[in-house]
Amino acid sequence: MSFSDIISTVDNFLWGWPLIILLFGTHIFMTFRTGFIQKDIFKAIKLSVTPDPDAEGDVSQFGALTTALSSTIGTGNIIGVGTAIALGGPGSVLWMWLTGIFGIATKYSETLIGVKYRVKSENGSMIGGAMYALDRGLHAKWAGILFAVLAALCAFGIGCTVQANAVASNFFTNFGTPKIVIAVILAILVALVILGGIKSITKVSEALVPFMAAFYVIGCIIILIMNADVLGQAIVTIVTSAFSARAAGAGFVGSTIAIACRYGFARGLFSNESGMGSAPLVASAAQTRNAKRQALVSMTGTFWDTVVICLMTGLVLVTSIIKYPHIDGLSGNGSELTSMAFSVIPKIGLPILLVGLITFAFSTILGWYYYGERCAVYLFGEKVIIVYKILWVAGVFIGSIVELNMIWNIADLMNGLMAIPNIFAVLLLSGVIAAETKKYSGKHLDDKDTTDIPTLKNSKSGVLG
Repeated sequence: MSFSDIISTVDNFLWGWPLIILLFGTHIFMTFRTGFIQKDIFKAIKLSVTPDPDAEGDVSQFGALTTALSSTIGTGNIIGVGTAIALGGPGSVLWMWLTGIFGIATKYSETLIGVKYRVKSENGSMIGGAMYALDRGLHAKWAGILFAVLAALCAFGIGCTVQANAVASNFFTNFGTPKIVIAVILAILVALVILGGIKSITKVSEALVPFMAAFYVIGCIIILIMNADVLGQAIVTIVTSAFSARAAGAGFVGSTIAIACRYGFARGLFSNESGMGSAPLVASAAQTRNAKRQALVSMTGTFWDTVVICLMTGLVLVTSIIKYPHIDGLSGNGSELTSMAFSVIPKIGLPILLVGLITFAFSTILGWYYYGERCAVYLFGEKVIIVYKILWVAGVFIGSIVELNMIWNIADLMNGLMAIPNIFAVLLLSGVIAAETKKYSGKHLDDKDTTDIPTLKNSKSGVLG
């Protein structure tokens, strides 16, 4: 067995039942531990567009949210949903949606401790995330180092090279543009944004994320209007297939309940990143008067990503498979399935999908850069930032022109592994999360946390410097 085969085997095993049980189990546990925090989702949405300029932080709450969304709303929302349906049947859409509903509680929880245990660097900027929750909250520096190493390396795969490859491949396939041309242009665009740091990244994200999400959702709505006559049938098919071990029929792959669960959970968890520990890395830089406020804002990311966008994609695909005989739900190829579904819109369907894929991938490159940089700074100090920027731009260029099958599997594996220390922090600090949730409930939500935010003495050298 080759090294690539070993990585692929371990990756498939990890993203099977082990992570499904760990992550979804945590989602359910934290839902009860936080008193069903999902009930506050509309209050959280309002907070996400309400500035809190007098609070400490580097960027607005909305800026932190859109930067986090820039990395979570990605190709997984489009191709990932198609893959789940192609391999797990239409029932996987329901299980994917449920990961979003319950995952809201985990996204809230991981963000709360990421912000609560954040620190100031020696230049006054805010830094936080799972490594600081593990380090300061649990005094488990080794676990913080493990998370930071995995996230810093994983970012180059899941958030850099494979996303750049997706952009270049789409331009080449649809317009015949040489990949080297896209590599140069994309590398320059990314460099221009990340050289400005978090404020530049959030500024671009604030403009790009609402546009790209709205553009894609409009395309989905057009298809759902066209398929309105089978929408009810699609919903019934999704629900019954989720709890039925029989073949689904109507062009769908037949699957057992276990298979539908596995692919729905795995793709949903991968898409919204609840439990991965990624979103708190940027949420910790937000201007917020207490950790709960930013945690509420951050949890809306899972709502928009999975509860809304993934569900709409699922409905688009299932209705299209039912209505149009030429769309093959048995193909096993999520990308082809999604392309066929959007092609039902005359002339503009595929361009809508293409714009969605390209903008989603580009925004993911920006969001994951910041995640990786923060972890690298934790490990090696601020001197590593310029090196990380150079390596990141190089990764964008290389990723655009080479095949990345093994790199994808390695990054996918590290993405799953980085969730383990993060979930370790969430579960062991669940008492703190519950106490903070209760403390800032009701009229006390606007109270300012008077706890001093410490200045990190080794911010220039890092824990390994």
